[in-house]
Amino acid sequence: MEHFSFWSVLPPIFAIGLAFITRQVFASLLFGIWTGWIILSHGNFLQGTLGTIQALVAVFEDNGNTRTIMFSCLVGALIAFIQHSGGVAGFIAFVNKKLSKMESANPKKTRIIVQLLAWITGTLIFVESSINALTVGSIYRPIFDKMKIPREKLAYIADSISAPTCILIPLNAWGAYIMGLLAAQGFANPFTMMIKSFPFNFYPILAMIFVVVVIITQKDFGPMKKAEERAQKEGKVIRDGATPLISSDVISLEPKAGVKHKPINMILPIGIMVGMMPFMLIYTGWGKLTQEMLQLPLWEQVLFALGNGSGSSSVLYSVLSAIFFSGFMYAGQKIFKFSEIVDLFFKGVSGLIPLALLMMLAFAIGAVCKNLGTGIYIAEISKSWLSPSLVPFIIFVVGCVIAFSTGTSWGTFAIMIPIGIPMAQALDANIYLTIAAALGGGVFGDHCSPISDTTIISSMACASDHLDHVKTQLPYALTAGFITAMIYLGLGIIM
Repeated sequence: MEHFSFWSVLPPIFAIGLAFITRQVFASLLFGIWTGWIILSHGNFLQGTLGTIQALVAVFEDNGNTRTIMFSCLVGALIAFIQHSGGVAGFIAFVNKKLSKMESANPKKTRIIVQLLAWITGTLIFVESSINALTVGSIYRPIFDKMKIPREKLAYIADSISAPTCILIPLNAWGAYIMGLLAAQGFANPFTMMIKSFPFNFYPILAMIFVVVVIITQKDFGPMKKAEERAQKEGKVIRDGATPLISSDVISLEPKAGVKHKPINMILPIGIMVGMMPFMLIYTGWGKLTQEMLQLPLWEQVLFALGNGSGSSSVLYSVLSAIFFSGFMYAGQKIFKFSEIVDLFFKGVSGLIPLALLMMLAFAIGAVCKNLGTGIYIAEISKSWLSPSLVPFIIFVVGCVIAFSTGTSWGTFAIMIPIGIPMAQALDANIYLTIAAALGGGVFGDHCSPISDTTIISSMACASDHLDHVKTQLPYALTAGFITAMIYLGLGIIM
């Protein structure tokens, strides 16, 4: 299989290293892309530079990429609506009212409850990982600041429940994508294969559990412990000299003057967005039913449609549905006039233009890594380790390295599932364990990577310094990842 040997891993290494040195994530990603195209151009700087520009343009040639960038920006409009309508303020007031009684009596317990609420909210928003992190960050940042909980902790919670929630509750683009990859491997019922592998998908499960354990026990360690001490003793939710990846006021709007603050104005639009997702998956996949399939029981037709729906289209339609619903709801309550709705829409979208640029860079660096064969090279050099009992462990570790290097869990799935499944079948390893290891390794590496879109979006949404978020989260992710690797090593031998 074609790759550029060790040159394949240089662009992501440069991007990650530069991000840590300069703390400039956008510039680091762009430099990584440029380096990749210099390599692809065999050292020709002019061709490499022109190739970089063309690669950024080519991101939009893929319909799925364009839809993803669109719904990422449109979430800004939805957030602007629910903030300016008083929905977020109403929710915050409702939470503060419930917490104020216990805060004076037991401030420690109150801090725990606030963090658990953020975890629960993120778990319920399983539509898409970036939407998940954006919503949790924008809603809970004022509450966390008031409670003197560091923004690094909010970013950790948002990041640790975004991808794990989406992969464990697969009624979204993640589920459709994974089922598509499994169907490409010749499985007649990819939905069943996916569901049966989920009990073995230990990293997302442990990552979510680990957050709860850290919150309840309040036993922080590593850089997060210092962040907690800084926030509680000095009242600083962000480190002196830190540079938030995005200004807090870019995605924050004050409620309109004179508007009654009602939590329902936030809860209903978000509920519509989440609830529409499975219906949109079925709708976009229904046209792929053949005449023979129409004779099958309805539940089998629904499962087929779910597995063959367009994930990016479904998320886009769900977000648009929530925007239209909220617009009519607020107009019906006489909160906004039509002109105000239009102005708010564009203000919200423009507030997340940095996110659109981030998504463009993330897709572009993923594309250059694919052209260089980064994942293939890493997978090939691991072949010497193979034995049936080690297959799940190796698939997990290699998947982690690929996702960390490329910053994409989905790209890792696309590489590791076609490699892992034939490997498991040829060596008679457990197929469900192998599928779970490929998925978990992708999520783990993506979770640790400073060039991952979800990691960066979590920093943006929480207005946290990006490298501070990476450094405080890493010890927790590595702990859960190490435990997961040991489980796969043990189960590979037993099963």
